[in-house]
Amino acid sequence: MTSYSFIKVGNDYVVQADDKCILKVASRRRAAQLISEATGLLNAVEAPEKAAETASLHRETPKLP
Repeated sequence: MTSYSFIKVGNDYVVQADDKCILKVASRRRAAQLISEATGLLNAVEAPEKAAETASLHRETPKLP
């Protein structure tokens, strides 16, 4: 599993994967949001069965009297 973090460099934030800088953004909130999205995507790739279960909507069939 990749470890994500971000650091402040000047007025910007740099998102890191392990020890590699991968993206520079202006907002701390956006950096945290990108890390959250990347973690979610990696979890979906690592466990596709579990992701498919949580992503699908389950519709109940109506019972007729």
